[in-house]
Amino acid sequence: MTRVATLAGITALALLAWKALVVAFALPRFILPGPGLVFGTLWTSRALIAEHALVTMTEVLLGLGLGAALGFATAIAMAASPVARALLRPTLVFSQAVPVFALAPILTLWLGYGLWSKVAMALLIIYFPVTSAFFDALMRTPPGWLELARVMNATPGRILWRIRVPAAMPGFASGLRLAAVYAPIGAIIGEWVGASRGLGYLMLLANGRAKIDLMFAALIVLAILTLLLHAAVDAACRRIWGS
Repeated sequence: MTRVATLAGITALALLAWKALVVAFALPRFILPGPGLVFGTLWTSRALIAEHALVTMTEVLLGLGLGAALGFATAIAMAASPVARALLRPTLVFSQAVPVFALAPILTLWLGYGLWSKVAMALLIIYFPVTSAFFDALMRTPPGWLELARVMNATPGRILWRIRVPAAMPGFASGLRLAAVYAPIGAIIGEWVGASRGLGYLMLLANGRAKIDLMFAALIVLAILTLLLHAAVDAACRRIWGS
């Protein structure tokens, strides 16, 4: 209850500061619309925004699921095999060396303007944090546990799946929490580069038509959905792994 009250208080202060800024500097609505206008637009355009939000969240959830699965498999392979580690580590670094904005037009060219180019963008942007967090946790298994397993003649495969992976799940959970925040960024970038649906597309369309209130309304919905996704992933991780 205290957490909800704190969040409500912060939200109220932010809205008051927003309104005060608009009034104090007499900002026109095409520069910064007031909160009343934005929330009015959010209500009157709720069906339009909901339609585009559904598309964006589909992209985000698919990218999150595929990226988490790929990151999990990559981290396991790197932890289990020095050869895989030598081959995959440079790939991970390279994936972060190339700006995501530079890859978005290429993915749109290859995969088209539909769903999968945005899913690929979300996957790429979360692949590194999930893989890195899980791999680091796999490599930090308490040495005493490993020594005990070897004394008991456990095979490397059993040590990996019975000891190292369970011990590393809190690290995987940390990667998932980061992924829940980053995945919407990838989807929106993909929609900005080329799309006909989604919140990113709606924001660009509204900006081009000088409907700044609609653009802000879509942005607020995106922020709320991202917070809800992070909260859902966090709750699931706590329930499943207790971390």
